[in-house]
Amino acid sequence: VAVVCNWHFFQTCLPQLQWASSVAISPSRTSEWGDNLRPESFTVLNSTVTDIHQALKGFSYELLSSSDPVGDQLLVYKQTNHEENRIVTGYGVPVDNMAATLTAGYHGPVLLQDVIFLDSMAHFTRERIPERVVHAKGAGAFGYFEVTHDITKYTKAVVFSEIGKKTPITVRFSFVTGETGSADTTRFQKGSTWLSIRFYTEDGLWDLVGNNTPIFFIRDPILFPLVIHSQKRNPKTNIKDANMYWDFISLRPECTHQAMITFSDRGIPDGYRFMHGYGSHTFKMVNHHQEPVYVKFHYRSGTSIMQLKRNYPTWSFYIQVMTFHEAEKFRWNPFDLTKVWPQDDYPLIPVGKLVLNKNPNNYHTDVEQIGFSPAHMIPGIEPSPDKMLHGRLFAYSDTQRYRLGPNYLQLPVNRAFKTEIRNFQRDGAQTYTNNQGGAPNYYPNSFDGLKNDPNAAISRYNTSGDVARYNSGDEDNFSQPQLFWRNVLKPDERERMVQNIVNNLKDAADFIQDRTVKMFSEVDPEFGFMLSDGLSKLANNDKSYQFHF
Repeated sequence: VAVVCNWHFFQTCLPQLQWASSVAISPSRTSEWGDNLRPESFTVLNSTVTDIHQALKGFSYELLSSSDPVGDQLLVYKQTNHEENRIVTGYGVPVDNMAATLTAGYHGPVLLQDVIFLDSMAHFTRERIPERVVHAKGAGAFGYFEVTHDITKYTKAVVFSEIGKKTPITVRFSFVTGETGSADTTRFQKGSTWLSIRFYTEDGLWDLVGNNTPIFFIRDPILFPLVIHSQKRNPKTNIKDANMYWDFISLRPECTHQAMITFSDRGIPDGYRFMHGYGSHTFKMVNHHQEPVYVKFHYRSGTSIMQLKRNYPTWSFYIQVMTFHEAEKFRWNPFDLTKVWPQDDYPLIPVGKLVLNKNPNNYHTDVEQIGFSPAHMIPGIEPSPDKMLHGRLFAYSDTQRYRLGPNYLQLPVNRAFKTEIRNFQRDGAQTYTNNQGGAPNYYPNSFDGLKNDPNAAISRYNTSGDVARYNSGDEDNFSQPQLFWRNVLKPDERERMVQNIVNNLKDAADFIQDRTVKMFSEVDPEFGFMLSDGLSKLANNDKSYQFHF
């Protein structure tokens, strides 16, 4: 038996092989075992099939302690899975030969009656569900949320009911504009990274569908499909287009704040576990006395040392609180998603901690099939007048029904497993449960005894105003970007941000460059000058101009 082996494989196996008298190792030159020996150039001779089988067994056992559980996943599976089950179809029928189709004669045509082949191919052509239109590239993990501070004076939400309470969570990290196979390191990806958290509570699912920045590009949801279009691929050429990106940004100056963050050092955080997260929107909390306040959610990374074993990723969870009276007199619209609440005025209030301690069992079932929606709120947490939040209340649930089907909430990762689902929804494609048995599917009825829960009633509020389409594009677009430029960024950070913008803006048309420079000049004249100077140096092929990606 002659087996050509990989050099790394042989080095790993060699201590396992007791072949001193029965194996001759014959490289091209047996005297040369150093760098001159090509890894693929040796042969194992005069062995037996049993010897090789034993060596392979020893090799795979050794890998159980591998430091690369991802790369060695199948080898570890082989050692932990001792079942020798037969192959069966999706409907449970055993398969006699999975490597050959049913044909009329050895060379004959495949028969239509080969239902095993047809079943396999039919499933194969349907095994990809539609990609998310945004947030397609993602990763996930499981863990828990633990309350460390009492905030029951603000909310009756069961997740915050007592100090020490732990609630199971699922988290999905995702990039906004990239496709499933896009690179993790692209600035346009990481500049706006979604950090979504699902809390499995006794009152159902609470999905906090957040971001790694406290703001977003726009403040009116009708623009959401349009800003996303401008950042994705040109539908004609199927490539990313700097003209599209900067044309939209410069025509909607409300994007200034988010664009600056995207191209700053904050636009490329060093991995998921080292970045902060934000609910971004303004929400409403309501206590047991039906007294509401407005809040913003923050989760700040607690991981500062890059270790691996048992150093689970953690985030400290905070809220900012604003009363209704303060909101009415606030100096700008407190529900504007392009602005933050100053922490000097509204300090962070500690609430608890998020801990991720379990990897997904399967990427498709635990990460790809999870369906978040900001509409999933529990009693004690409600929407505010935030227009962008209102737009997402519909869009996210709707896209999950499109991607996953009308019964997506029955999938294990989407199931509210800490409460019994009792309602009047039945049937539909992919009903995974017992369809609520024999319970009636109409209301009111005289048979099931289901009652309304007064505790779930939303807080009352007044609203009035003339119905119209109000243009909010010029609502103080530069005061907070000015603070970010002057008070937050250090000189070297400003320089890197400018260089990153120049490197991308250089590919846009001249008139778009001019308009963009003018927009950033509104933030600070120095900002505009640095951009103009950088673009000029690039146009003149000045080799001294350096880039920081």
